[in-house]
Amino acid sequence: MPTPPISELTDRAREIFRLAVEGYLSSGQPVGSKTLAGAGGLNLSPASIRSVLADLEQLGLLAAPHTSAGRMPTEVGLRLFVDGMMQAAEPTADERAAIERRMQEPGPIEHALAATSAVLSDLSACAGVVMVPRREPQLAQFSLVPLGIDRALAVLVGEDGGIENRVVPLPGLVPPGALEQVSNYVTARLSGRTLAEAAGLMRAEIASGRSALDAASRDLVERGLAVWSEDATRRPVLIVRGQANLLDEAMLSDLERVRMLLDDLENKQSVAEMLDLAREADSTRIFIGSENRLFALSGSSVIASPYRDRDGRVIGVVGVIGPTRLNYARVVPMVDFTAQSLGKLIG
Repeated sequence: MPTPPISELTDRAREIFRLAVEGYLSSGQPVGSKTLAGAGGLNLSPASIRSVLADLEQLGLLAAPHTSAGRMPTEVGLRLFVDGMMQAAEPTADERAAIERRMQEPGPIEHALAATSAVLSDLSACAGVVMVPRREPQLAQFSLVPLGIDRALAVLVGEDGGIENRVVPLPGLVPPGALEQVSNYVTARLSGRTLAEAAGLMRAEIASGRSALDAASRDLVERGLAVWSEDATRRPVLIVRGQANLLDEAMLSDLERVRMLLDDLENKQSVAEMLDLAREADSTRIFIGSENRLFALSGSSVIASPYRDRDGRVIGVVGVIGPTRLNYARVVPMVDFTAQSLGKLIG
């Protein structure tokens, strides 16, 4: 039987369905007719409520677990509730302040993204996830600082104020002034460009003989580029924080589901591919249980929202992964606010 739209349910069925879903999302336990009768406002006997619950079960919106006489929403029922009945609650002033404060901590942009993932996890009691932007920051300055006769510290400063350091091996004894010469040369070609763009320009100059660098300095440039290029390929596509939040008491009763969920989260490339589905969305997307192939077996939900730069281009995705019974009304606006804040920070 096809699932009816929410408008085709009677007022009585709609109200009982809403209370049953909200009760389940709040407690994580199936909701019985006596509980609903005692909630007030229905003015119905438990027998009348049981009859409506049975009808909703026949429609595929509720299910009765073997261990309980109460009902819980099916994935179809949750989707109907989320799309047609949920009353979203905007993040509180304290929640907004906590999100903005954590993402504005000083350091490389990856630190801000990790902090954002962690604060989302803390506030939602789920696992927080952030997809790293698919773009390289524009760079402003490059410096080589000696650490000894065989090593130097390469310091890269972005136009957004982010600073990153890498250790560069030196080819034995470096001539006096070579590190400063290379720093000035690279900085002059970095300004307003990504590392890949500046590297292409520098290599073209060196290959054509237009560079004023001597052989030793050219070798230093190549060593620096090699370190940064290799590092870029190893950067994670996804930052996950708060996996332990997923191991609540209800889930710990099913250790196989726990194992499947943790295995899913370990496969960050697959999670990133799943989050990629949210890149083209105009707003926050919600995947409930088996609606997403990756988390179908572990029965988890994903709430994800794209974040954009100042030109409106999608540069990443932020979201949470949690049990299907998570508080959608609270978490959906929280994820949406976080995406907007990240866009302002990074864009």
